[in-house]
Amino acid sequence: MSLDLAERSADLDPAGGDGVQLSLLTPSGRLTVGNYLGALRPMREATGRCFFGISDLHAMTTTHRPDLLRARIAEFSRLMIAVGLDPDRQVIFRQSAVPEHTGLHYLLECVARVGELGRMIQYKEKGRGRPDTRMSLLSYPVLMAADILLYQAEKIPVGDDQTQHVELARDLAQRFNRDYPGSDGDVFTVPEVINPKIAARLKDLQDPAVKMSKSSTNPAGVIYLLDSPETIRRKIKRAVTDSEPGISYRPDERPGLANLLDLGAATSGLTVQELINSHTSFGTLKNTVADAVIAIIEPIRTRYAEIDPAEVRMIFARGAEQARAAAAPTLAAARDAIGLG
Repeated sequence: MSLDLAERSADLDPAGGDGVQLSLLTPSGRLTVGNYLGALRPMREATGRCFFGISDLHAMTTTHRPDLLRARIAEFSRLMIAVGLDPDRQVIFRQSAVPEHTGLHYLLECVARVGELGRMIQYKEKGRGRPDTRMSLLSYPVLMAADILLYQAEKIPVGDDQTQHVELARDLAQRFNRDYPGSDGDVFTVPEVINPKIAARLKDLQDPAVKMSKSSTNPAGVIYLLDSPETIRRKIKRAVTDSEPGISYRPDERPGLANLLDLGAATSGLTVQELINSHTSFGTLKNTVADAVIAIIEPIRTRYAEIDPAEVRMIFARGAEQARAAAAPTLAAARDAIGLG
């Protein structure tokens, strides 16, 4: 799991089995090959009780266009089915279609502190001191906590940069349990933060100093899941490398080349060292990486074109009902404990 604005997962049992898993993707841009490798592919392969969906409410913390948000939600929904998520094994839903998320959000706001929200990284970087900052940018980490706590997640594997968000969820759960104990004990499971070893994060092909992001303002550096083979090959061919001859993996000194090797290793099934051993020039390496990426993305594009949007809407509507049934007991317990039951 990666818990951030774009990809968030709450995983009780990474190995599968009977564990509960929650992963939500925010429609703040177009889905990329990085989103597939880091979130969608693991979601497709997950077992246990799986709640997967679109965190559309988190896409409104900054200025947005309603028509573009609708289009992105529709594209995300269709792509989630195109990559192979299975509504017979997994609950697939939109966050905004499950009002228990916003219902618990407000209850948690009643135990949250302004000071702790003001220290959250996204607010400090994007909103503090700006008169046009939306209140939702300050409070969205509480909604993220509600996303996790609704499903009684026990273990939350996240990267170091996202630990702060899970720590807030822990703090809010502990404070609520202390101040408003339930009739049958604690209302919320207090989630445990886990920092597992994660795969290398893909970088922008044109600026390897930053990650490949679906909200990037320079699409030339990002490979999207709906890019054509020709577009993918062109983007990889033009990927930034360096003037040093030969192929080597030194991310600090040769970040562009290291990024190509990471992308190739993540998509081809070969190791970075195997790629180094089998290539002596940037050109042949880029061809190999392009072939591997296209082999992964083209079947998704084909399936996307075949899917009936009406079928996708039915899948998400059914998933919303299932998610509501799973989340309702937690919200009811929280309402009762805080005095609204």
